[in-house]
Amino acid sequence: MSEASFFTDMLQSITDRGRQLLFSGARATQVAAKADLQTLCEMLLSSRGEASGMALAAEILDRWEALDSEGAQAFLDMLHEKFGPDTVRLDQAIENYRTDKSSAAVIALHQAAEPRRQELLRRLNHAPNGTAKLVRMRQQLLASKDQSEGYHALDADFTHLFGSWFNRGFLTLRPIDWTTPAYILEKIIKYEAVHEIAGWEELRRRLAPADRRCFAFFHPRLADEPLVFVEVALTRSVPSAIGDVLVEGREQINADEATTAVFYSISNCQDGLRGISFGNFLIKQVVEDLRRDLPSLKNFVTLSPVPGFARWLAKARPETLVALDDPNWPGDEKTAADVERVLLPLAARYFLTERTPEGRPVDPVARFHLGNGARLERLNFLGDRSAKAMQQAHGLMVNYLYKLDDIVANHEALAQRGEVIASPAVKSLLSQTDESRRSGNGQQGSRPFAQIMNTTLGGGRK
Repeated sequence: MSEASFFTDMLQSITDRGRQLLFSGARATQVAAKADLQTLCEMLLSSRGEASGMALAAEILDRWEALDSEGAQAFLDMLHEKFGPDTVRLDQAIENYRTDKSSAAVIALHQAAEPRRQELLRRLNHAPNGTAKLVRMRQQLLASKDQSEGYHALDADFTHLFGSWFNRGFLTLRPIDWTTPAYILEKIIKYEAVHEIAGWEELRRRLAPADRRCFAFFHPRLADEPLVFVEVALTRSVPSAIGDVLVEGREQINADEATTAVFYSISNCQDGLRGISFGNFLIKQVVEDLRRDLPSLKNFVTLSPVPGFARWLAKARPETLVALDDPNWPGDEKTAADVERVLLPLAARYFLTERTPEGRPVDPVARFHLGNGARLERLNFLGDRSAKAMQQAHGLMVNYLYKLDDIVANHEALAQRGEVIASPAVKSLLSQTDESRRSGNGQQGSRPFAQIMNTTLGGGRK
């Protein structure tokens, strides 16, 4: 029996004993049956016994799981409205702090400002499988259309607690291979979010060969549920297209022949943990493990999607839409060459100069890798011709380079100065858009921008 399984069984045993003590006798059973969820939550907060507290937590979560969507939403609303801070206690703590700025007053103010629902969630977490159920509860919260103050306040409480419960110190890194139990492999197929796994045979091609690796983070309270996983290809060079990595019948190599580790898919598995960062720790840990096991590896790169590019391009250059809407343009060699001459400089602008209102890179995948200290190494035209990639990025893919000696400096450049560190090749593409703007006529090569795009999108092609 695993340590996690033993711990779960022990919690269940204590909870069962607590139920017997808490709900024993006809009158107690009748009271418990009539008590609504708010009353049970108040009882849990005032409970002092460990077994009875776990029994109450289990009862609340069992009832919550049985609610329909309307009832579940009402439960979330109740958490916000009835279990916020004790306002009387908070007002008194604020007044005390105004006259006494001691450490004790600061602690008292901090404790008074904490919403009661945070302690309630902590106690609910004591129930058997409580962590998994609370993750599902936040998943339900995130899926709601509510954008009220209450929604954001409740989500802030979940995020605060999950950030502590799922910090790196509690996570375990486990390799995933073809010998991993099938019930976990099924979840790898299910949760793959970047390049769909069509079935068991395709999964075997990604896990079984000597030049393939997969790693996942697990948490002891979610023992058989991966939190995030990364798929790695070991190669002799940096690939520019996902087909080079995933094509059936590709040439396989021995792991010790590889010089490059390619992170080609990173998938978060739990919607209820959205915004709780695991991927940055995962990549750095995997890099360290691979370097230790395979000294021949010199390069650590990604082959990444660009999910926000097509949406940005539609707003920045609406005249291009007619051309790129033609699904056949990649198959026309001349058309594709024209599109590449226009698209890559615009992509360089998208990564290097475009920013969100908060001053961050506009592409979510770029924010992740650049924030981790990677360098924007190469833009790959038509790196992924799948329907999803064509819709999201007109086929564009990107290599980010993780050079260990430069990670800290690259991260600081972005965090402190807002500067994206990029290779000379990518920077040279940006200079083409700058030159085009300075010329004032939109020239790209020998043909005007609008003419190229109208031609390539089918608007003027014969």
